[in-house]
Amino acid sequence: MPSDDPVEQRLVDRVRALGGPFAVAYSGGADSALVLAAGVRVLGPEHVLAVTAVSESLAGGELSHARRLADELGVTHLTPRTNELTRPGYRANGPDRCYFCKSEVLDTIAALAHEHGFDLVATGTNADDAADPYRPGVRAGRERGIRTPLLDAGLTKADVRRLSRHWSLPTWNKPATPCLASRVRYGIEVTPYRLARVDRAEAAVRALLAEAGLQVTDLRVRDLGDRARVEVDPALVPRTAALPALAEALAGAGFAGLPHLVEPFRSGRLNIDS
Repeated sequence: MPSDDPVEQRLVDRVRALGGPFAVAYSGGADSALVLAAGVRVLGPEHVLAVTAVSESLAGGELSHARRLADELGVTHLTPRTNELTRPGYRANGPDRCYFCKSEVLDTIAALAHEHGFDLVATGTNADDAADPYRPGVRAGRERGIRTPLLDAGLTKADVRRLSRHWSLPTWNKPATPCLASRVRYGIEVTPYRLARVDRAEAAVRALLAEAGLQVTDLRVRDLGDRARVEVDPALVPRTAALPALAEALAGAGFAGLPHLVEPFRSGRLNIDS
């Protein structure tokens, strides 16, 4: 039965138009979760495969959240190891870093999906992503013929969140959690150590804020080479900066001996300034 919601109907139509079972490059974020849920609604869980790439760039806790939702949707969930750090273009950390990351991830996912009988692979790329000039990873998907039902249906990030809420997906208000390499300033080599200390620092700062009774939505710890920058919701900046244990938490995570700043969170800030 057609939906009264034109956004929902467009997505259902695009998923149906894929013409067969498909695998989802599934990070566990709002976008790929909606693609996964749409596949289950249209085709049934046995015709959708969730594949989450696991590497040093995946933030702690993300895999368990992704696994939980895949289980709730009743789909098979695979978690292959990917090796972005073996790609020189990724380690060099230029503005095109995401191209090399997505190339590694999508190549791995496509090969594994094919082994399990899924010849189509879809991502959660949405209309806002495609319009963003700082998304070289989108090009990697286009080169490989990866399907983009959200983009093809014209869904924006706001559409994704609204429809996810309508479908009672727990990811409807999940903050974006891009790969850890996105916290490292361009031109600074991406290494396992840098990724791990960013992950530890974000976990430590989040715990510190919780202990202080401060509920944070967006949190990043940026590795700027000669200093660290903590970015939080604008309203929390003064109180976060005043936390006496903040410097100790950052030092314990691996930023010892480096000064730090606390500033308002801005998505994709390293694409614009340092």
